[in-house]
Amino acid sequence: MISKQENISLFKGLSLDGASLKAYFKRIGFEGKPEINLDTLKELHNLHPQAIPFENLDPLLGTPVELTLPAVFNKMVKEGRGGFCFEQNLLFGAVLNTIGFDGVGLSARVFWEIGEGEIRPRDHMLLLLDLEGMKYILDVGFGSASFSSPLVLQQEGIQDTGDYQYRISLVSGFYYLEIRIKNSWRLMHRFGLEAQMLPDYEVVSWFLCTSPKSVFIKDLMVARSFPDGRYALYNNQFTVHKKKEKSVKKTLHSIEELTGILQEIFLIKLPENVNLNAKFQGLITPVLTTEK
Repeated sequence: MISKQENISLFKGLSLDGASLKAYFKRIGFEGKPEINLDTLKELHNLHPQAIPFENLDPLLGTPVELTLPAVFNKMVKEGRGGFCFEQNLLFGAVLNTIGFDGVGLSARVFWEIGEGEIRPRDHMLLLLDLEGMKYILDVGFGSASFSSPLVLQQEGIQDTGDYQYRISLVSGFYYLEIRIKNSWRLMHRFGLEAQMLPDYEVVSWFLCTSPKSVFIKDLMVARSFPDGRYALYNNQFTVHKKKEKSVKKTLHSIEELTGILQEIFLIKLPENVNLNAKFQGLITPVLTTEK
């Protein structure tokens, strides 16, 4: 006999009270009336990654990541932090559920920025939402390649979000999401439509935060959207991507530069952690050593 638990959506039990929803809207700068329509969905999806950056400071510093709605709400709304995909999309999904949207969580195998032949676990969370007879893919937690607007799941051809172009292909039962970078299509990830439950994400999140194989505990990765482009930080390499302009890169040579960028550009209120300066120095030192 099939358990009834298997039919419960991830987000059915995740919702915010009125005060918390207003606090979230204030955090991302949403001033409209939330309605169950595509306009509201697009605006929320656009504003969220501009206000709440992707960042992996907790795994990098050895701080446990708690995947509960109170924890991610406190971190990203009250404390002025960002988070990685599980935190970002867990919060975003709860917000959508509170408004009345009908969505589930999915899992993807990432192919973005990995070595040739490397196989990663399905370690990325995204959302699938049904609205007015259409299925949309949502994702506010992929970092510098996150799309700024919902993508139609079963639409053939190019989908232009205004900043980048994407396309979704169905091959042998799996969906492949690609992004167009400098006239070249690059595969981001592959996903199926099997709905995931919170324990599915907790297991992978624990692996990403503790395994020696995880890039999340080795490298600093931060990203934030802005109306005309994206900011990205990889260790001490800061990049500004602007629409139809050449990307500008800058190497950060001091802890002061690094913390300044995190606070002023990525709008992150840095956590109080005794290991923070030592960890940041480790990101800076290899470059200084190489340049001598």
